[in-house]
Amino acid sequence: MKKLKNEELNRLTVEEYKVLQKTPIIIVLDDVRSLNNVGSAFRTSDAFALEKIYLCGITGIPPHREINKTALGATETVDWEYNEDVIELTNSLKRSGYKIIAVEQADESCFLDNFMPDNSKMALIFGNEVTGVKDGIIELADEVVEIRQYGTKHSLNISVSIGIVVWDILAKRKIKKD
Repeated sequence: MKKLKNEELNRLTVEEYKVLQKTPIIIVLDDVRSLNNVGSAFRTSDAFALEKIYLCGITGIPPHREINKTALGATETVDWEYNEDVIELTNSLKRSGYKIIAVEQADESCFLDNFMPDNSKMALIFGNEVTGVKDGIIELADEVVEIRQYGTKHSLNISVSIGIVVWDILAKRKIKKD
């Protein structure tokens, strides 16, 4: 076994990626303070060919060197849009047929390991690093999903949470297909 070189990975070009059929999942970042978290969201969205990212509230927008540092060019491949009002955006996504999934700890949340996604279009909403997803979004959500944790900390970094949640949903969808 040997580690592959970048040129052996057969990755898509930017042009090929732009015309690729995307996974019908949207990431919504609301009031995310860390530009590194924003960049990581872009990179994860590129890796899984997600449809789009919405940046809301105080969330930073490209171009910015701190976003670029972790995005590694994904701001050029992943479609994104800024929308100041996350509630307005969430209502619009619902009207467009997206299932709204808030990723948050809530009294009636479903643990991710128990969550069984269907093949519907989804908008995954991630909130502020300190205050989390807004109460108004929790009320609008079709489902609130929580990542089960076992240690002393109350939460995971947003960039880690995005990777875990997206991978889990895609893996479960693949298992259902097979």
